[in-house]
Amino acid sequence: MIQITLPDGTIKSFKKDSTPMDVAKNISEGFARNVISAKFNDVTIESSTPLTKDGKLVLYTFNDADGKKAFWHSSAHVMAQAIQQLYPGVKLTIGPSIENGFYYDIDFGDNVVSEKDFPTIEKKFLELARGKHEFKMREVSKADALAKYKEEGNQYKVELIENLNDGEITFCDHSDFTDLCRGGHIPNTGIIKAVKVMSAAGAYWRGDEKNNQLTRIYGVSYPKQKMLTEYLELLEEAKKRDHRKLGKELELFAFSAKVGQGLPLWLPKGAALRERLENFLKKAQKKAGYEMVITPHIGQKELYETSGHYAKYGEDSFQPITTPKEGEEFLLKPMNCPHHCEIYNHKPYSYKELPKRFAEFGTVYRYEQSGELHGLTRVRGFTQDDAHIFCTPDQLDKEFKDVIDLVLYVFKSLSFDNFTAQVSLRDPENKEKYIGSDENWEKAENAIINATKEKGLDYVIEYGEAAFYGPKLDFMVKDALGRSWQLGTIQVDYNLPERFELSYKGADNQLHRPVMIHRAPFGSMERFIAVLLEHTAGKFPLWLTPEQVIILPISEKYQIYAEKVLNLLENSEIRALVDDRNEKTGRKIRDAELNKIPFMLIVGEQEEGEETVSVRKQGEGDIGTLKINDFISLINKEIDSTLEKF
Repeated sequence: MIQITLPDGTIKSFKKDSTPMDVAKNISEGFARNVISAKFNDVTIESSTPLTKDGKLVLYTFNDADGKKAFWHSSAHVMAQAIQQLYPGVKLTIGPSIENGFYYDIDFGDNVVSEKDFPTIEKKFLELARGKHEFKMREVSKADALAKYKEEGNQYKVELIENLNDGEITFCDHSDFTDLCRGGHIPNTGIIKAVKVMSAAGAYWRGDEKNNQLTRIYGVSYPKQKMLTEYLELLEEAKKRDHRKLGKELELFAFSAKVGQGLPLWLPKGAALRERLENFLKKAQKKAGYEMVITPHIGQKELYETSGHYAKYGEDSFQPITTPKEGEEFLLKPMNCPHHCEIYNHKPYSYKELPKRFAEFGTVYRYEQSGELHGLTRVRGFTQDDAHIFCTPDQLDKEFKDVIDLVLYVFKSLSFDNFTAQVSLRDPENKEKYIGSDENWEKAENAIINATKEKGLDYVIEYGEAAFYGPKLDFMVKDALGRSWQLGTIQVDYNLPERFELSYKGADNQLHRPVMIHRAPFGSMERFIAVLLEHTAGKFPLWLTPEQVIILPISEKYQIYAEKVLNLLENSEIRALVDDRNEKTGRKIRDAELNKIPFMLIVGEQEEGEETVSVRKQGEGDIGTLKINDFISLINKEIDSTLEKF
């Protein structure tokens, strides 16, 4: 008998060679029908894999991330089989699962695949899936694996196998199809009930433009047609909410080929929006004891060599700027923290003067590859709402918790209510990626975990996601469409203070090293605004929206009264404008709706005579006639209800 430990701590005895599916059936026949994948002692296995020793078993359904991973990886096999049958002679390379679905990179030779071929591929895929073919893993010797793919003339698989050793090579079989694979599949193809080929794109073998260009076929599949339909509807809604589309329609930002890829230009409305976000955070930071600083956009190369950023980002960054002086080199700054370390270093501090909290909306630059640029979410120049806190070890816990409170204040004020805290630690198996001693890393990681627990945050731990100089607490926010975004980060750093030889004089009159906290509640202004645009579909909170009110006179006769209303609103710090175009009122209302202006005030003879306004709310319609002061009160009340107190 073997002892199997389940996630809830329950230990059950089973016969040796029992499978994960046997365990699932022991729990519940209904549960077993939904189990599609498993992990045993943290290793992904099939639900049919015999269990030969004691261990921890996790069973997954499609509702679990690991279940989806197995489902979509298995689907990639079926799609490869379908394409191989439709296009004999193609050469398969790799086909992993991705966040939403899967892809397979294929050398189609002389064949060309376009969108018109997608229905044929889908039809063949479902025909094969209905066969309910089991996925079976088997170990293969390196010699046999090489012989198979050399005979097929598939140099891509040969290259993959040449980098493996005997005992590391496995094939997956289903139906008459075989593929080189490490494992992690669903029980059989019949579980896949719906598929959609999403797109085809060029992709270089192993991402190297010196290699052959392949065709990457993207797909997504589900165990129910209804789930696929809902996903496709969600994609359509996402297209409507695309921040690039909305940014153009609302005249917030633009890009110019002459300025350069990945370098956004903020238009007047967008600049005003950014300014309001900045002022919102500056006000809260001032209450929290932060001091604003400003640093240059460039720094000497030596600065970033000291910090470690040059070693980390140098190859992927903009190249050094040389000056007429021989040997002098500057870099566009990739991060603000080295500059803030030097601000701290400009004078000596006593422990009585700590913590020091330096904040800056500082623009930084990274040379992202052109293929990775995407609207505002992936750019080459972006502004971080950066701050660095220099404190004593005894102050670290309180300071970290105070930053958590600031991040939560930002999220609540902008209706980001659904989020998870991610404790991002270094990869224990790959420590050379990071700087600093094990002791400092352990102290920093424990500080984050303890503060997160004490604040009662719902959190997960992710290994390998730390910054190169320290662990961090990342906030993973779900938007209105259920998509997850990383917004806001807090990091504990014992390493940069050592690299920059920062110090303070303690109560013992000796010099000590401060601890450094990096934090950015927004993350980057560009990315944050992009996510906010898509989350709200362009309908920003009333306190933030570029134009809160538009006044619509029904004819030129009421222009003077419209201007009077405008002045009263502006005197109450309400952002408003008058639509004085020679258009029908219905057209003006439609345009105001499209521009997502929250309130429309229609003024005519009756309103002028009674000194009132007829009020429409965007998306809701008429809400009645109000005295101007009552309308101002309505606006202020709504702002107060949505803007959190800090």
